Parts: sequence; C-alpha cells; structure tokens
Amino acid sequence: MSPDFDEIIDRRGTLCNKWDDMDAVFGGVPDDTLAMWVADMDFRAPPSVQAALQQVVAGGIYGYPGANPPYLDAIRWWMDQRHGWRVAGDEILSVHGLVNGTALAVEAYTRPGDAVILMTPVYHAFARVVKAAGRTVTELPLAVEGGLLALDWDDWQGRLTGRERMLILCSPHNPGGRVWSADELRQIAAFCRDRDLVLVSDEIHHDLVLPGSPRHSVTALATPEAMDRLVTLTAATKSFNIAGAHLGNAIIPDPALRERYAARMAAQGISPGLFGLPMVTAAYSPAGAQWLDALTAYLAGNAALFDAGVNAIPGARSMPLQATYLAWVDFTGTGLSADELHARILRGAGIAANRGESFGLGGEGHVRFNLATPRARVAQAVDRLQRAFADLQ
Repeated sequence: MSPDFDEIIDRRGTLCNKWDDMDAVFGGVPDDTLAMWVADMDFRAPPSVQAALQQVVAGGIYGYPGANPPYLDAIRWWMDQRHGWRVAGDEILSVHGLVNGTALAVEAYTRPGDAVILMTPVYHAFARVVKAAGRTVTELPLAVEGGLLALDWDDWQGRLTGRERMLILCSPHNPGGRVWSADELRQIAAFCRDRDLVLVSDEIHHDLVLPGSPRHSVTALATPEAMDRLVTLTAATKSFNIAGAHLGNAIIPDPALRERYAARMAAQGISPGLFGLPMVTAAYSPAGAQWLDALTAYLAGNAALFDAGVNAIPGARSMPLQATYLAWVDFTGTGLSADELHARILRGAGIAANRGESFGLGGEGHVRFNLATPRARVAQAVDRLQRAFADLQ
C-alpha cells in the first residue's frame, strides 16, 4: 500500500514543538495558523518503523538497552545500498541527534576562544552550540550563482581571523536545499587541509534528494585524502520523521580523531535510548527505502506547487530545491523591511515560518518554509501568501 501523504493529521496536543509551541514562540497566533517552521514532517513514519516501536512497547519492560548489532548492521547496509559508502562498525558512534553530535565535535576538537567556520546562511543551531561552548563563529557568506547557493572563495579570504580550528559543512545544505558536487567537496576539504581545520560534514539531509536533482556525494567518498580530519554526521531521523528518537551517528574513520570524540561522549555519559534503536533498524530496510522513494517524489510535487505560486509574487523568488523539504525564499525584491515582511507572512498570511536572518549572513530578507506537509496545506499556504502580498501585483 502506498503511503498516504495527503492525510491531514492534527498534531496539536501531542507534545509537538512544531504545532504546540507555535503560539509561545511567535507571540500569540490564531488557531488556523500554518506551522511551517520546525524541520519535521506532518506525515506518519513508515509502517515498518511503527511496527518495530509497537513491538517494543508491547514487551512492557523499558530498561537499559544493550549491544545492538542489528542496529549497526542496518546503518552499514543503508550507507552501502543508498550511498555506495562502506562503513566499518567500529567507525560509528551513536549520539543524541545531530545538534548534540555537532556540539560534541566542537568540544572535542576546539578550545574556548577558538573560531568555527560556518558557510552562511546555514542551520541556526550550529551557531547556537558554537557560541554556547565559548567559541566564536566565523561566517563565510555563500554566493548565489544561477539561482543556487555557491562557494565564494574570493570573498572568504579576507574574513578569516586565524583562530579557526573547525569548519562545519551542511551537505545537502539547509536552508538552500543545495546538493554540493564532489568537486566542491574536494575544494572544501583542500581549504581545511591548508588551514589545518577539522571538517565536520552534517549529512542529515542526504536521503532527501529530490528526483531529477544531482546525486548526493558523500564527503568521505569524495575526499579520501581528508580522512584524518573528517567527522561525518548522519541520522535516519530527518528522512523518516522520527526526530523525537534523538538518535544520530558520528562516523569517524580516523582512530585518533574517533578517540577524542568518544572521550567527550564518555565525559557526558552519552548512550542511545531504547526506543530509537529499533526505529532506525526498521527504517534502514528495503521497506523503508520504498517509503522514502515515495516521499521524495511527493516532496518534489509540493516544491513545484510552492515555487510556482511564490514566484508569481512580484519581488519574491523561491530557490530551486535540490534536496531537503525546506524552501528558501528571497523576498528582497519586494522592498519590504524584515519586520514588514514577517508581519505579512505571520499576521497577513497566517503562516509561522523561519526568519532568514536567524541563519546568519546572507539570510536577510529571506524566509524558510517547511514543505513536508500534505499538499492541500501547501496549496493553502500559497493562496495565503499571494493574498498577503496582493498589493504588490
């Protein structure tokens, strides 16, 4: 049976950050406000995942989980089958999600006062954990070429402080939905090697490449010369809508680098929870792969509908989406200030979306919209946006 992504599911009252916290975060909103901010999906997880979780619940005892070879085998199978990447079991360290995995890398490989490079605009949690750890952020703004985000080496040279010890890469990119090429990844790896930087590649969106887009290149495969400085972060949580499991992986081939990371994990007593392990094992399966293929096809349809509608608004341009379900819209052509823009979207259109400036330099005048919701809601959002900006016609 094909997944029913058109099903409208009311997530209010389910301890849901995306819908239940919207009123507090956005300062009081009407009940019909559309939640298009937090990056999870309004779809049920695959049946295989639901069945695996129900089996655990039916057991009635929820103690400490032990060694779980099927979980590691499922990760290795998935990386090989979907990405052509053969990973050894001892290279995998399980963390409490990829924000936690990023924070651990910051602590393991940098010291207070060091700087961490972010290519902005980029996922806002990166800057948050870097600053919380007493490090500083060096922002390298991405260029826009042919409508897509692009590396901007000429501009970046003058922005470095000399205190940089790490670069965090988002691949595919959030919020731009950009799939980096193998050549671009090699350029980034060379940049890190020349400056002795640890390269942390967050690849949580690697399964969410839309049909017709370039294939995702695994950083570890594209840059074998960078293995002595590479940490790859992956997770099933974004792909299969199981972010509440708070489970991800740091895959680190280099033993010395892995030892330093594992030491930070041990210092914080980090180990996986009982419920996430069978969920990921069930997701990384042939049944999960079939569900994922149906998902990406559906997301592509949502993106096409959204882009056509938003691009009809004078001064607005939605960046072509190669991967993720996060649309990045440039409203700078409207001439509106940031506050005017977001008032129109939140109060005028009744949509809670992410302000672009929260993603760093290059995000000004932009907004991120989550399209992983039933198509009827996407159509409703487009209609509301067009009405809210109708005076610009």
